[in-house]
Amino acid sequence: MCRRLIIFLMMGCSSYAHADIYKKVVATNGVTTYTNKATAAEKPIIKTAVRPATATTGYFYKYQDSAKHVVYTDKPRADMLLISKMQVTVPPQSISTPTFSNMAFTPPASFYNNPNKTRFNNLISRAAAKHQVDEKLVHAVIQTESAYRPDAISSAGAVGLMQLMPATASRFGVMDSNNPEQNVDGGTRYLRHLLDMFPNNLDLAIAAYNAGENSVLRYNNSIPPYPETQNYVKQVMAIYKQKS
Repeated sequence: MCRRLIIFLMMGCSSYAHADIYKKVVATNGVTTYTNKATAAEKPIIKTAVRPATATTGYFYKYQDSAKHVVYTDKPRADMLLISKMQVTVPPQSISTPTFSNMAFTPPASFYNNPNKTRFNNLISRAAAKHQVDEKLVHAVIQTESAYRPDAISSAGAVGLMQLMPATASRFGVMDSNNPEQNVDGGTRYLRHLLDMFPNNLDLAIAAYNAGENSVLRYNNSIPPYPETQNYVKQVMAIYKQKS
């Protein structure tokens, strides 16, 4: 698999691949890996994904070393514990696959005119009541994540109205992320978890929904310095503070 594919997977799909910052390491044998293992002499880097002219298919592997650091690579490794192996395809440059968590901010006037909002009002109201989350907050997250599109799939693999990653869906009991009711219930349950983890700090709960709670904890209970996450918090809060 070409290096551009790995760069696309690890850097270009950040929502949250919601997530950690990985540094690029090129070994003397030319093998490129991306790892969250930090050293004092090296700084993490982020590269903008550049798609190939034609579709590129290959495998990438997720490993864990003896120190519990995560390593992603396009080459098999015998010296680490294999966590997963995935076959992936990066579409050609001419095909645009939107990442819904990175969508441009919807102007305030358009939010409450979204025709899909009415369609899911009752479903969102039930989930909000069930998990004791402000209904307006659930709406704000859904608008920012998917603009109320139940078929939204990000380039990172986040699915549905609340853009659940597979691990998050499994963690909060979602069997089918394409099912709007399950998706909203699982996403709202995750929001409840984050609100409890970061009490009295809505900004941190929202940041954790985008970047993961471990990222917020890693930066000493502050919004991580990721432009995407910082912008995400602003977007959700702007919608949340609007009058319905």
